[in-house]
Formats: sequence, C-alpha cells, structure tokens
Amino acid sequence: MTDTSENNHWYVMRDLKRANALTPAYKQLAEAGFEVFTPMVTRVINSFGRRKKLSVPFMSDLLFVCSTRDKLDPLVRKIPTLQYRYVKGAVSQPMEVSVQEMDRFRGAVETASNPMFLSMDEIAPEMYGANIRIISDGILNNYEGRLLKIKGSGKKRIMVCLKESNLVAAIEITASDYVEVKV
Repeated sequence: MTDTSENNHWYVMRDLKRANALTPAYKQLAEAGFEVFTPMVTRVINSFGRRKKLSVPFMSDLLFVCSTRDKLDPLVRKIPTLQYRYVKGAVSQPMEVSVQEMDRFRGAVETASNPMFLSMDEIAPEMYGANIRIISDGILNNYEGRLLKIKGSGKKRIMVCLKESNLVAAIEITASDYVEVKV
C-alpha cells in the first residue's frame, strides 16, 4: 500500500494488544500491505520447559507505519487496539517521522548485529559522549551524532535518534569505521 507519494510519512503508532498476542498490529498492517517497522530485540523465553530465542518487539506497543492519513484512518477505526501516538502538548497532532530520518534509523538498526534500544528518558547527562562523525563504507557513512558512554562496556556506540518518538538506538561502531571527533 505504500507508494512514493510525497504525502507519505512514518506515523508513530501504538498497539494496545497484549505483548503475547498472536496477531499484533504490526503483523496485521504488514498483511494489509503497509510498510511497517517495529524495533526488534532477541530474548530468551521459556516455553513448556524449553528455552527459545525469539525476536520480539523492543516495546510491545510501539510501531511505525509508512502511509498517508487517508489510508491509515480507516484501519485505525477498524482495529480498536490501534492508535496514533500524539505529540505532547499539541491538540490531536499525530507523531510523524520524516522518510529520510526513518530510512537512516532503519538502515543503522538493520545493519547492526546487536542494536541497543533506549528511550531518551533513560539516558543520563553523563552518558552523552563526544560529538562525532563516522567515515566508513557502511550505512552510517557521514553520520553525525554523539557517543553513548556506558561504564564498563568497553564498546563505542553511536546514538541514532528518532527525536519525535523519543527512541534511541545505540549502534556499536566497528573497528573498520573511522571516527572523527567534532569540535
């Protein structure tokens, strides 16, 4: 259902179904033909006495849908557990992420072997590192951002932010990437 229309945006949405629902909204929307992105993490789950590694949403109620309001509104009315997330302080203004910002975020998350997801509220001021620019052959080439400092980690991670949705992905910087510190 997604087209290359200039009116397409990534809408930040929430799914009020339980985390263990058989058909969460991101699956329903994908089956309906929408382009959907949900940040996924790998978790070990006990099922009938056996441990399984499963890919599950980082936040069970968070999803991003690329479409127009005209196409999404009928589905939001049809699926009672699907809602827009609204901009704090604004009246009935759904959160939107630009296509370029979302492409950059998705590219970084999907190429990373083990992305770490955080909300902006979880990042203390002392965790912000230097402003940097990455020079590499990968998707993060010329990406500018801040380092994430985690005590005892021993790994360099750059914060890739989606400002409107309050979501941050910490992507590990590989040894082949050249990091230029911005002054």
